[in-house]
Amino acid sequence: METTNSQTARAPRPYLNPYLAGTILGVVLFATFYVTGGGIGASAGMTHVQTGVLKWLAAAHVDRVAYFAEVAGGTRNAWAHYAVYMFAGTLLGGFLSGLVGRRVKVELRKGPNVSNATRVVTALLGGALMGYGARLARGCTSGQALSGGAVMSVGSFAFAFAVFGGAYALAWFFRRLWN
Repeated sequence: METTNSQTARAPRPYLNPYLAGTILGVVLFATFYVTGGGIGASAGMTHVQTGVLKWLAAAHVDRVAYFAEVAGGTRNAWAHYAVYMFAGTLLGGFLSGLVGRRVKVELRKGPNVSNATRVVTALLGGALMGYGARLARGCTSGQALSGGAVMSVGSFAFAFAVFGGAYALAWFFRRLWN
């Protein structure tokens, strides 16, 4: 079967070589430490965005709860943190990368024996658990494992081993979602 030029033009481009991608990630991590004084990670940006929105909706609540007050209490601006811009850049960069790589499309990936509703519910529950875990661990996987690992933090290495060990242990229970 021959492919036409239009089919070839729409086919996804190959992924970047993983060694090159890892090297670029290392350079970005180093540059982030140099420019901002902190590492990379999405959960800090998400926390600031969520707290900024909460301050718009219920400023008094932000001042009363210590967790939120630490981020945006009083005259603090939740949006004035480098992680907010890194988070926005990550979303925009991921979308642009998808466009360039011809991979942007709306889809629901799931196993053949799983309903759409089950897949959406499990994805939302998994995301909520990961978000809670990121705040509990004081950082997401990129912030803890990459940034913490780069500075040889023992807690970050323990976190990374726990994430991979927990994922491996739970994979057996959730494998039917993909079979």
